[in-house]
Amino acid sequence: MPVSISKQLFSQAQSLIPGGVNSPVRAFKAVGTDPLFIDRASGCRVVDVDGNNYIDYVCSWGPLILGHSHPQVVEAIVQAASKGTSYGAPCLPELELAAMICEAFPSIDKVRLVNSGTEATMSAIRLARAFTGRDRIVKFEGCYHGHADAFLIKAGSGLLTSGVPTSPGIPPELAAYTLVAAYNDLSSVEALFEEQGGDIAAIIVEPVAGNMGLVLPESGFLEGLREITTRYGSLLIFDEVISGFRVTYGGYQNLAGIKPDLTTLGKIIGGGLPVGAYGGSREIMDMVAPQGPVYQAGTLSGNPLAMAAGVTTLKILQSSNVYTELERRCARLTDGLGQGFAQFGENVAINRLGSMFSVFFTSRQVNTHEAVMSCDTGRYAAYFRAMLQRGVYYPPAQFEVSFVSMAHRDEDIEETITAARRALELLS
Repeated sequence: MPVSISKQLFSQAQSLIPGGVNSPVRAFKAVGTDPLFIDRASGCRVVDVDGNNYIDYVCSWGPLILGHSHPQVVEAIVQAASKGTSYGAPCLPELELAAMICEAFPSIDKVRLVNSGTEATMSAIRLARAFTGRDRIVKFEGCYHGHADAFLIKAGSGLLTSGVPTSPGIPPELAAYTLVAAYNDLSSVEALFEEQGGDIAAIIVEPVAGNMGLVLPESGFLEGLREITTRYGSLLIFDEVISGFRVTYGGYQNLAGIKPDLTTLGKIIGGGLPVGAYGGSREIMDMVAPQGPVYQAGTLSGNPLAMAAGVTTLKILQSSNVYTELERRCARLTDGLGQGFAQFGENVAINRLGSMFSVFFTSRQVNTHEAVMSCDTGRYAAYFRAMLQRGVYYPPAQFEVSFVSMAHRDEDIEETITAARRALELLS
């Protein structure tokens, strides 16, 4: 059998790029196979360099809520590029996108546009520390906020111990400023604040956890975080890089009725191009340079291409039926998948919110990081490979979220359900 072009390219890439990829999960190590090299994409489908066609539920890890190569978004990018790809100076599209974000989020009076979710979160933490005059932050095990040093931390032997780095290159002294609590466990947060509340600048949390698979906040959890931070004079930061504009026009905070002090955004607001943003009240945001002393800058921040793609995407999302339709399509998919798993006696838990879902290979309810870690990752890998062979592209790791876009038609969903049943028949 001839070696695939993807395999040949991956072999070449490993001699040029660390691990052969520019982001670790793309290496497909968690699913025991080699990565696909994508040649092109349109609608809900991607085509690899070998000509294989797949229904895509990765959607570039969330930004492509309208699907690949949406004609209006592509046209907006082309028109913007014809006038210049980057100015390093203010432009009208960045003002338009900023206005749309502020209008969509009651908690945001002002917003700073950056180039990635990591930039947004690390800048928000710096701002929170400056505003409160405190150094420590609290994050949650299983929540990912980018690869800045402050976030690559896990808990030590107990909840009240200082953090320890999960990557070489992070000084232990820096790690000590990050405290780790358990998602959906307010008692773990209370314990940290009782011990060190006067030194804690902020809690940063994904209001809907999307980086250990999809884990929803339990009733009262986010409200409890708001109460604790208010009581101790700390800031509450919602990382809505994934959830922003995904489940409603605005953020999950709009549905929950909670106003965080700062919000970080990315993915959808760039329409598929690199983007990030952080915003909050006028009082806090006025501390950002050049108006205030908290320095943050970026050569390509607010670049006209990403701004044009983002503005166009958000305008389309303002249509009254977009989120209702996304909900319907995703529910149809997960209902059909669930029936197939039940038919073959497969132990799975399917978590869904709007157009996001995760299939966990476990018999347990998945509402904590501990439950997530009980999943059978080997079983997921086998399922992933079987689905890929049948033309369905899932995230290449158990602990990532799948996405449905407006480009996924009912026939694509039915094709996916049929492929899943055939895959399960093979695996049973």
